[in-house]
Parts: sequence; C-alpha cells; structure tokens
Amino acid sequence: MITPKENKSLLEREPRFDDSYCSMQAIPKIPKSQLKETRILVSYARRFNDEVIRPLALKTDLKSFQDPEYLPWDLIQKVNEWGFYTLFIPKIFGGQGWAFTSLNYVIEELASACVGIANVVFVHYLGFVTMLGSWNISVINKVCREVKEGERTGNPCLISLAITEPGAGTDVEEVELVDRGRVTCFAEKVKGGYIVNGNKIFISMGHVSTWHALVAYTDLKKPSENTLMLAVKNGMKGFSFGKHEDKMGQRACPASELIFQDCFVPDENVLVDSRTVPPSQLRETGELVNQIIHYVVEASRPAVGAFGTGVARGAYEQALKFAGETAVDGKLLINHEWAQIMLAEMYKNVIAGRLAYCEANFSNSLKGGIFSFLQIKPVYYYMKYVPQAVIDIFIVPFYKTKLFNWFMRQVFVEGQSLEAQKRCSGWASIAKFMGTDMGMKNSQMAIEMMGQAGLRHEQGCEKILRDSKLLQIYEGTNQLNRLNLFNCLIARCIPQARVFEEE
Repeated sequence: MITPKENKSLLEREPRFDDSYCSMQAIPKIPKSQLKETRILVSYARRFNDEVIRPLALKTDLKSFQDPEYLPWDLIQKVNEWGFYTLFIPKIFGGQGWAFTSLNYVIEELASACVGIANVVFVHYLGFVTMLGSWNISVINKVCREVKEGERTGNPCLISLAITEPGAGTDVEEVELVDRGRVTCFAEKVKGGYIVNGNKIFISMGHVSTWHALVAYTDLKKPSENTLMLAVKNGMKGFSFGKHEDKMGQRACPASELIFQDCFVPDENVLVDSRTVPPSQLRETGELVNQIIHYVVEASRPAVGAFGTGVARGAYEQALKFAGETAVDGKLLINHEWAQIMLAEMYKNVIAGRLAYCEANFSNSLKGGIFSFLQIKPVYYYMKYVPQAVIDIFIVPFYKTKLFNWFMRQVFVEGQSLEAQKRCSGWASIAKFMGTDMGMKNSQMAIEMMGQAGLRHEQGCEKILRDSKLLQIYEGTNQLNRLNLFNCLIARCIPQARVFEEE
C-alpha cells in the first residue's frame, strides 16, 4: 500500500514522467473550445480537398513535368482566396487567430490528398514561426499585415524560411552541428544595416514568397555564436532568385535558390542578432538565436510528421479503394486474407504517425512548451473573442517599445526551461521520423498491392511514393532526428553518453 508519506519520494524517483505522459498532463488544461475549433478546421480542409486539391493534384504534377519552370500561381491564388495564409496568424498581427495547436490536424487532412499542394498551403507558416521565434514584434506585425492585405486584395503575400546552404544542409538545423557545416552566408555590419553575401538552396516556396526569414552569420568560423536573423523582402537591392529545382516529388511546391550579392538589409529588418542580446538567467550571451532554432523545429518537425501521416493515409486510401474495385481469382481483392492483413498494417501505420504528432503537440502544450502560454484559458479566450479593432487600438501601439518586445521574448522563448526544451525537441523528432517513415512504408505497400496498376500516373499511387521520400530528408534527415531523440530523451539519463561528437 502506498502511504501519503511515500508520495513525495515516489514522485522524486520519476523525474522523466513529463517525457512519457504528455497527453495525460496536457488534456485537462486545454480549453474545451479548441476541440470544436479543430473539428471546424478539419471539415474546412476536407472541403478544400474535394473542391481544389483532388481535381488539381495530378494535373499540377503532370504540368510540372511538361514545364520544369512551372510555378503554381493558380494554386496559390486559390489558397489565398480560401484564407489559409492568415488562418493561423494571431489576431494581434491581423490574422484570423485560429489555435495553432489545430495546425497539424489540418496538415494531415490536406496531405492525404496531395502533400505537394499541402506544402503550398503550409510552408508559409514555417517562415512565419521563424519570425515569431524572434519576437521582434514591430517586424512581425509589418510582415503579417502585408500577408493580410494580400489576402484582401487578391495579391498573395507569403513568407519563406531561408536557412539551408550548399555546404551545410542538415547541419544548420542542429545547434550542436552548425559549426561543422561549411556555412557561407556572411552578413557584415555597416552603417544602418548589414551587407549580406551568399546563397541559400532548397528553399520551399522561395520563388513565390514575398518575405524571407533569412539566417545568416557574422562570423563564418564560429557561426553558432554569431547567428543573425533578417527579414528580407523581394526587390531589395542585391537579392535575386537562382534556379528552380527539378524535383522527383512534391513538384507542386517549388524549391528555390536565393542569391545575395551585396544585399543591404536595414537595421529595422533585423529580427534578432545573437551578439546584441543581453544574457539572462537561463541563456548566455549569443545563445538566443540557437534557442529560437529549437523553438522553430519544436513546432515544424511535428508538422512534417503530420505531412507524413497524411501521405500514409493517402496511400492507404488509394490501396483500399483499389482493393474494393479489383477482382483477383474470381473475388474482390479486399476479400483476400493477405490483402486484409496488408490494409490492417497500413491503417496501423496511419494511427502510429498520428499518435506521434499528437503527443508532440501535447508536449508543446505543457509548462515550458511553445504553446503553453496560449493554452492558459484567460489568454486563449481573450485572443479568441476580443475584436480586432480593440487589439489594434490598445495593443498594437506597444509593439515598438523595447519593454514589450523583451517581455514577449521572455515568455515565449527564454522562459522555456532546458528540461522543457529537451522534452519538446525530443518529441518533435519522434513525430518527424515516425510520421514520415510511415508515409514511405505505406506508399511502398500500396504500390506492392496494386502491382503494375500502381505505376500508372492516373492512379496517383506512384506520385504518392515520389512525394513521400522528400519528407524523410527535410527538417533534418530522419537519421539526424533519431540522434536528436537520443540526445534529448535518452542520453541525459546516461551520464557517460556522448552525442554529436566528432569521431
């Protein structure tokens, strides 16, 4: 029997409880109306699938093969008309303000119809979250108001994240590895701003975005301590677009090269400079940008897991439909036991991917998680019900004050403990490689079940297979995410374990 006196000692023996039971702890704290919000948004996404994505998915894919320079302006216009580009931007920045915790459920829904088009919709939020991580309110507000204006006028305004470099792909997404990568995007301080030189590659939606959250370095020998984040807008002198990648899959979503040749970025567009941020109780000088990178991947990697889960579901649904319509040896394929076993395995893979990204969501909702402040019920309901005009009159004027910016950064970024960072980052990696591996697995199984028919473009299954492979590569390769999981949730329990050390 457990006595009351034993409770405290038993709790002290379970320091890793938070790592394993995120949903159990988070669910009681989540505002009830978030469930209703999510249902509405998923239903809206299903209607978008039926009216826009499914009629265009195969046509868009084929068009991109016929014209490798094709850019999906028609799709972007549709997405803009449906309001997806402001859907999850908070009302304090002029957006619609739907709960960010619902994002991954909507991503899965859209990706089940076409993950390439789902990226046309949601890669925009990768750039937005990167800017948000800086909590430079005046810049974020300026960019987001342009996104809102683009929705109103019918001229879409998107945001991209410019971080990957020719000599440093995955390295730049892990703080422990960035100094080993051959980074070349150099920012030199001059009067009134910075001069940037270098290239960024594989930038999703780069050619069709208006704003770019650029990660550059003021010292290429020690980039981890000299990281700079800038907001770069199309038309700035010295900024241009390079090649548009001819990809195997996800062809609806362009991958771009961005070129900076003596590009001047004014001080007013500096999101954060690691060298100028004063130290706090939790962070040393120069570490804030590294923390922001953690902040971003804690949200973006579960989203990629949701993309992968959507792919897994799309492949399963294609195989299920084929099995219900195709006869083998005189009876429908779906009535063969071997096919039933395969379909059950595919269904299990969808559930596993979904559970992983949901648990990552719940981790981000716990104390110290990136959603935790927004889950506080008074904050949530204030943001939900206060009219936009009231926010614009009484809150927006504070955006240019240093104190307000400092407070928001303390709450959302520096307020995250190292323990919470490890938990959130570890679960983000689990969600990423679990969901994307399940997407790849189901794509292969669907082709196996459908045989030659699965290789025909009009069936859509070979496209799903082509689309799924890229998911295992971006947002950190799945190998890197497995190492990050080990680093965050396993190694800290074993003092002699060493991760990311050079061999």
